[in-house]
Amino acid sequence: MNQSVIQQNSSFHPDAHGYYGIFGGAYIPEMLYRNVEELRAQYLQHMQEETFQKEFHDLLHDFVGRPTPLFFAKRLSEKYNTQIWLKREDLCHTGAHKVNNTVGQILMAERLGKKRIIAETGAGQHGVATATVCALKGLECIVYMGEKDMQRQAPNVARMRMMGAKVIPATSGSKTLKDATNEAIRDWINHSNDTHYIIGSVVGPHPYPDMVARFQSVISEEIKRQLKATTGHKYPTHVIACVGGGSNAAGAFYHFLDEPSVELLAVEAAGEGVQSGKSAATTALGTTGILHGSKSLLMQTEDGQVVEPHSISAGLDYPGIGPLHAHLFTSKRGTYMHVTDEEALEAAFELSRTEGIIPALETAHAFAILKKRSWNPTDKLVICLSGRGDKDLATYMEAMNK
Repeated sequence: MNQSVIQQNSSFHPDAHGYYGIFGGAYIPEMLYRNVEELRAQYLQHMQEETFQKEFHDLLHDFVGRPTPLFFAKRLSEKYNTQIWLKREDLCHTGAHKVNNTVGQILMAERLGKKRIIAETGAGQHGVATATVCALKGLECIVYMGEKDMQRQAPNVARMRMMGAKVIPATSGSKTLKDATNEAIRDWINHSNDTHYIIGSVVGPHPYPDMVARFQSVISEEIKRQLKATTGHKYPTHVIACVGGGSNAAGAFYHFLDEPSVELLAVEAAGEGVQSGKSAATTALGTTGILHGSKSLLMQTEDGQVVEPHSISAGLDYPGIGPLHAHLFTSKRGTYMHVTDEEALEAAFELSRTEGIIPALETAHAFAILKKRSWNPTDKLVICLSGRGDKDLATYMEAMNK
């Protein structure tokens, strides 16, 4: 895992206290201090052990199905008069990039002696990936999921339960990802001795944002190698990914963070419109605050109350972004754009009918910016196709029947 040699004095990697610029840190209740500090003190040591590396990479290869292909989208490229490659994370076992992180974290939990696993999930892909690795390792699994998300992502709920996970609905607030995360944190406080919390994105208290980004960095590590083998150049001109909390984007960006020739394009969910009151476009609407254990950008009122987000995609329905993304946005290293529900749906049908690939609704947001920018024939775009659309067929069917 080449990420271990990334220079940690880079301005785009966290300092010893978990800060990316002014964002990050660990803002946690005293009852969680021991667990978080235990993880912080040991995660790098465990990740760099030869036995950990071997088991991690063996599982990525034999269980997850890595490396995932880097597919040249010929018809899409012709349509936009540029060169477009798709990093096929949708072909991972469980149907999304989420399993890269859960494989790493279940190995970490074993080394920390934890027997009980909890997780939060929005679109259900992280919940499925967590249930999958818990079944693989024979560990108890509890997944918190917003009641609204359980209804719109019912197939993933069934998959989690089939693998033995207990899925608990979050019934407060907007009944979506934020509320599921709140419930998972409450559970962790009450079971801190024997429980490891597998956070699904680059959010939460340090060391989670860094640890999750490192596990997901296998995406950009493969992109560099595959692009060089295909084109002779290891650097694309643009890397494009959707962002909720931001784990697939963090993984796709990771090995290009210190390469300024690569434009990092992150796409958030504008919902019904950035100023509609029904949006999840944090970089357009957010201010600095504390959410779920770290300082970042989040959507909040003047008195600090979290504003309920909205997106047609459950996995982007989150009122904040991870601290790495907040830093990339404010430092202008990354370009953050916003796509509405309707634009995402249109992009999903375009990809399906142009390349024969049905994307997750989250992923469709990344493809929607193809129409929002001008591209050159010599540009080399890599889009992180973070998940497949099986789970969203009910939404797609509804759109087709209108």
